[in-house]
Amino acid sequence: MTGDDTNGDTSGSVPWPTSDIDNVQRLHVMGAGVRGAHIVERVITAPLDEVWAVMSDLEGEFGRFQPDMRTVRVVRVEGDRVEAVARSRYGLRARFHGVLRPGWCWLQSRFLIIGMAAAPGPEGTRVALTGGVRVPGRTAIVPFGARRELIGAAGRLEERVRDRA
Repeated sequence: MTGDDTNGDTSGSVPWPTSDIDNVQRLHVMGAGVRGAHIVERVITAPLDEVWAVMSDLEGEFGRFQPDMRTVRVVRVEGDRVEAVARSRYGLRARFHGVLRPGWCWLQSRFLIIGMAAAPGPEGTRVALTGGVRVPGRTAIVPFGARRELIGAAGRLEERVRDRA
């Protein structure tokens, strides 16, 4: 082996390949591990900070572009860990636990999954959304109308970003 084959490693072992992925690509990876998950991706012609300000506002803007959630109340934040209580438009309640950091949100309750990601792109901000009703004890989402709802949510997100600009 030459030094080029080992990236300067002289121990004779070949290092594992590495790759950097952005948050949108990460959401695709997470979704690939959840049976029934649909991911909708869209480019919004606005800077990442403006788009993420809308996406990450769980107690305000989130319910405007994700209409299944009538209210969301964040009850605890520790670093990038978040706990929130949500009430659906049908009156159902869920307690979510997950991660919220710039460009990334993954929340799970006993019966629901919400995933959101944003990354800068050449023509604006790439966003991706996933979510749905999860089957307890199994890695699966029940896909009843999920794709249609996600497409609608992505469109409303774009409108909310445009309205705030």
